[in-house]
Amino acid sequence: MKRTGSKLFCVSKMIFHHQDTKTPRQQAKSTIVRTNQMEAPIERIKLSQTAKDQLTKLKRLTKIDQWNILCRWAFCRSLVEPSVPSPVPIPQDSNVEMTWRVFGGEMSDIFLLVLKQRCYNDGLGTDRETLATQFRLHLHRGIGYLAGDPNIKKIEDLIELATKN
Repeated sequence: MKRTGSKLFCVSKMIFHHQDTKTPRQQAKSTIVRTNQMEAPIERIKLSQTAKDQLTKLKRLTKIDQWNILCRWAFCRSLVEPSVPSPVPIPQDSNVEMTWRVFGGEMSDIFLLVLKQRCYNDGLGTDRETLATQFRLHLHRGIGYLAGDPNIKKIEDLIELATKN
């Protein structure tokens, strides 16, 4: 899995633009697919207070109101980095919490497959505990990267970040 800005764009495009218009038949198929979802690596995601503060800043700048959408961007941002996230302890001390299904939405299985592939590429295991740990590390690293990027001042800057290369 080559990690480039264009890969981020492809994943972002699938994640954020895949369901612009659905026919009733497509909606029915989507419902059927949802009943066969893969097992989530983590049931509930609780963010650190630092991550919450960083997301609050991003919400203000980008006007993206949902935590889960910003978290998707952050997760993808971290995945394009070639390095493995540092295995630092991450406190779960904020009141921002979501389930894996809320985080990923209809694309939760895609996120899980991407996470498994990344863990495999990094020479890590793909057991549930490793996936949960790596997900939290990637999520928090990505939030930090996005919040710390002085070029992100509006939603268009996120799109530009995803499409460059």
